[in-house]
Amino acid sequence: MLIKKGMFLKDQSGAAIVIALIMIIILTLIGLASTFTSNFEIKLSGNKRASTDAFYTADAGVQSALVNIANFNVPGNFVAVNPATLPVDLQNELIDSKFDEPALFLPQGINFTDPPKVTIYHTTRTDSSRGIATSATGNFEFEHYIIDSVGKDQMDTALLKSTCQVREKIIRLIPTVQAGN
Repeated sequence: MLIKKGMFLKDQSGAAIVIALIMIIILTLIGLASTFTSNFEIKLSGNKRASTDAFYTADAGVQSALVNIANFNVPGNFVAVNPATLPVDLQNELIDSKFDEPALFLPQGINFTDPPKVTIYHTTRTDSSRGIATSATGNFEFEHYIIDSVGKDQMDTALLKSTCQVREKIIRLIPTVQAGN
């Protein structure tokens, strides 16, 4: 009986198939892990593309509003605003009026599938900011504006579009006419 027991342990028939099955399971797990990793990376890069597209759309809204001086020169465009109705982060900015639909000038051939929503806020601040140089002989008034632009991803492939908000504060220098000139 001892001889039969020892012979059974030394018999290697069928060991190759067990090792082959273990190797197939290991290679299958490696393949599944790489597939899941690839899918995750594809989704991640798609989200990055969408958020970058939304940022550039919002920034284009700010830049195209800036190039049209009429957006800032026509007081009739601006309507009074209640500071309590402003977004929370703008309530301390001394905003008195806003312009909801400024003209956006885009270069020829540029179109948005979903244009940015741009709002220009006028503030009651009249001081100069640090870094603004004025000549010793000129007098200027300062008008402060905040341009708020919300852009969306321009691709129609996603169910949920990425959005991005860009705010830019600008100061216009307006020469004042002195008496006697």
